Amino acid sequence: MPMPLWWGHINKRVFNRVALKRGSWPVLTHVGRSSGKVYRTPLEVHPVADGYIFILVYGSGSDWVKNVLAAGTASLEVDGEEFDLVSPRLLPEDVAWQLLPETTKAPPKFLHVNEFLQVDIRR
Repeated sequence: MPMPLWWGHINKRVFNRVALKRGSWPVLTHVGRSSGKVYRTPLEVHPVADGYIFILVYGSGSDWVKNVLAAGTASLEVDGEEFDLVSPRLLPEDVAWQLLPETTKAPPKFLHVNEFLQVDIRR
């Protein structure tokens, strides 16, 4: 089981705000699937051919994941550069690790992270 969603809610309300102010993380901009509100979420992301992969430490039940999957698009700011993202899809663990750079650190085993989200950069 990935990290519990209650910890994600704490991150969303406390730590994410600090990370956004510091500007030290890539930021995903996505639209709420019910509210239509625009959200900015700091996340760790890994570049792959034609796009990015997110390691879903909270699983695919996270609001931001559901929002991106529902909308089919999002944008990502990395080091001051903005990318339009399309074609979000969940990946099984074995496929994701084949695509990720060898230098990518795996989450601690006790978290049992086995879901990944791949997105493409709109060309």
